[in-house]
Amino acid sequence: MKLLTVTALKEYSEKVIIIFRKAGIHVFSTTDIIGFKDGSDHNLIDSWFGMSDARFDSVLLFSFTEDEKANTALQYIREYNQEYPGDFPLKSFIVPVENSSH
Repeated sequence: MKLLTVTALKEYSEKVIIIFRKAGIHVFSTTDIIGFKDGSDHNLIDSWFGMSDARFDSVLLFSFTEDEKANTALQYIREYNQEYPGDFPLKSFIVPVENSSH
C-alpha cells in the first residue's frame, strides 16, 4: 500500500481528480490549503516595485492505494506537467505505508 499525495492550485483540482480516475483511484480525500511562495530568491531588479510573499489557494489530494495505481497516477502527473508547463506544476509524491489498522 502507498500514500499518494498531490498538491495543486485549487483551480487544477478537477484535473487531478481526472488523473486519479484514469489511474483507477476512486477513493481519495482532499483538503484546502494555502500555499506560500517567498520572493526572497528573486533578483531585486525583477521586483523593483517591492516584494511580498505570495499566497495561493491550493488543494492537497491524497489516497491510500495500491502500488501500481499510485505509480500510474504519478506517471500521468509527470505527463500532465510536461504537456502543460508553467509556474505551478502539479506536485506529487508516493510514501510507502509500512503498517495500517486494517
